[in-house]
Amino acid sequence: MLIDSRLRSVHKDRTDADPEQEDLARQLISSLGPEGLDDVLDGACTLIFLYVKWLREAHEAHDKDVIEYVVPPLVTTLRRMTRSIPPEAIPTMSGMVIAAAIGLSPTLWRQQYGDWKKTELTPLEATAFLLAEHINRITEDPDFATRMITEALSQVEAE
Repeated sequence: MLIDSRLRSVHKDRTDADPEQEDLARQLISSLGPEGLDDVLDGACTLIFLYVKWLREAHEAHDKDVIEYVVPPLVTTLRRMTRSIPPEAIPTMSGMVIAAAIGLSPTLWRQQYGDWKKTELTPLEATAFLLAEHINRITEDPDFATRMITEALSQVEAE
């Protein structure tokens, strides 16, 4: 929901973020408590895993390596986001994407480094957002990444 909201706000108007949407997202996060926040973090890692899995399959279909074609542009974009992304968080984000690219759970990979730091939360959201946006650009469909996750959730519910 948070990633979809960010994607929609970027495509709606690149100059203004919707303050109402941002307030709702802040209220949601603040109402969750520590366990709920852990669930949101696990959910973001799951999104990263699913997005990278889709990207890996799409790249392999064209005999390309997902790490070679996805990680460098991701790192470059994160490095350009100097007001929101601290440089020390970028190796963690790229490491999570690489872990997902080789089939490892980003959540389990991240656990070896201890609890999440507050300075890693925005980079985590940005990483999920950038991967979703990358998928949307590849497919030339601004809703593809969101629809892909919605369909995956529907399949899990059906089972």
